[in-house]
Amino acid sequence: MNSRLIEAHLQFAHQPQSLHFLPRRFQLSTPSSNRNTQPPPASPPLSSPTENAAASSCGSPPQSPIASHHESTPKKLPPGPWRLPVIGHLHHISSLPHRSFKHLSNKYGPIMHLKLGEVSAVVVSSSEIAKDVLKVHDPTFADRPENIAGEILWYNSSNISFSQYGDYWRQMRKICILELLSAKNVKSFGSIREDEVSKLVQSIRGGSSEGPINLTEKIFGMTSSITCRAAFGKICRDKNALIDMFKEGITLVSGFDVSDLYPSSKVLKIMSWNRLKLLRMRRKLDLILDAIIDEHNHNLARNDRDVDSTRRGNGEFGNEDLVDVLLRVKGSGELEFPITNDNVKAVIYDIFAAGTETSSTTIDWIMAELIRNPRVMAKVQAEIRETVKESKSIENDVQNIKYLKMVIKEGLRLHAPVPLIPRVSREDTEIEGYHIPARTKVLVNAWAMGRDPKYWSNPESFEPERFENNTTDFTGNNFEFIPFGAGRRMCPGMTFGLASVELPLAHLLYHFDWKLPDGMNPNDLDMNERPAITAARRQDLHLVAIPHDANKDQDENKHH
Repeated sequence: MNSRLIEAHLQFAHQPQSLHFLPRRFQLSTPSSNRNTQPPPASPPLSSPTENAAASSCGSPPQSPIASHHESTPKKLPPGPWRLPVIGHLHHISSLPHRSFKHLSNKYGPIMHLKLGEVSAVVVSSSEIAKDVLKVHDPTFADRPENIAGEILWYNSSNISFSQYGDYWRQMRKICILELLSAKNVKSFGSIREDEVSKLVQSIRGGSSEGPINLTEKIFGMTSSITCRAAFGKICRDKNALIDMFKEGITLVSGFDVSDLYPSSKVLKIMSWNRLKLLRMRRKLDLILDAIIDEHNHNLARNDRDVDSTRRGNGEFGNEDLVDVLLRVKGSGELEFPITNDNVKAVIYDIFAAGTETSSTTIDWIMAELIRNPRVMAKVQAEIRETVKESKSIENDVQNIKYLKMVIKEGLRLHAPVPLIPRVSREDTEIEGYHIPARTKVLVNAWAMGRDPKYWSNPESFEPERFENNTTDFTGNNFEFIPFGAGRRMCPGMTFGLASVELPLAHLLYHFDWKLPDGMNPNDLDMNERPAITAARRQDLHLVAIPHDANKDQDENKHH
């Protein structure tokens, strides 16, 4: 395809926000039709460009994916808006696709067909159709879209989030659920969470007299430290470099890359500027993660030689950290598909991304909503303080603070951490009477369903009481409320992520009263998302923290 022709059409669409920030995770490239269940191949040398499966001619019109060679009439696709040559429907999409899709669905219905460059996509915006996709026809829609970020940063998409459905994915998910992020393992990281939350409280208290603090930054630092210590144990010397690299990666993955929208063009893929940045970042990531793996292997070998050693791994308390678990499983000789160091690195980076960004984003949104809703803030603080007054322990009682759980649910309803859930159809199928061809990209708009008046009264209001005496939950059975997804590809790290939300939030609300900086009122808060994989707030949250006097002495005595 002629890159100048594409560029001319993109300029014709002209609205920069319509294209530039489309999150790559949801820019759905056309994957290869190969559904091999073997593990992804070893990563290619970083200097070698990866070939695309097919090339297209700029002189011929795009071929319809709808009709087979033996049919004279195309099958019926879902409805959608008008489109332009070459770019398709991209001109309808703003920098926040989930919002654009919600707006379009109001006109074209809960299932829409869109053409994103060369890529055929279907957007789902209702609970009933989401259930069809994620439960009734779950195996049919079990693949993920392929993209350049997954190929490079996640080692040929060999992580859990991006790998294609099949035996390799089932094996890795089983390892994740049973070995890495089991309820037992998540509980074993409790002392790490408590220590990092204590440091957060002390840091905020130490700076509270100096004016507003950047709460977004402090929360991200805490969640990244929890994840680092859980993943790498004592061996976390490069934590700051890894965190900086992760932030850079989020920016790169969230940016627009035209090669994902025109997968048939080898030229666009090779010339992609974003690809070069991703490759440079991969090299830096390799240096850090390879050093961590080597040191883990060295320490484990030393422990094996020391017959008197009681240490089982590199964890802070002699237990296994997540890298230890993966290396033990890798060396067990019991896997159907042996895994490589690249596979280990892909899974670790996956867990780091999910455990850090989604947890911090959720806390940030909830604190912003509480500032805008002082009645709810006062109510949840009163419940936390009354509960802790009797038991003297937030850690032991956080599970019993019912209104706090409702506040977290309401935050997840309004601000799903991943607003668009991406799938790919593995074969031709039919949904709601519409034909969905094989290899179609399907986006389930979890963000839109969380704000749909069909399912929620006053959907734009922050009202945690809606969950009182209500069995609606986010465990994947209520499809109007799926912040962690649903079906066989539901987020396996949900328990780990929630544990890193509940405890910090309880401490923030117990130890401090909160207000906006002088001169600001709640309506001044920017409640829009920034264009990214996760729908974080567009601007950092700066608040004034006022230590709660009743807790000050108790907190200082506890930690000194």
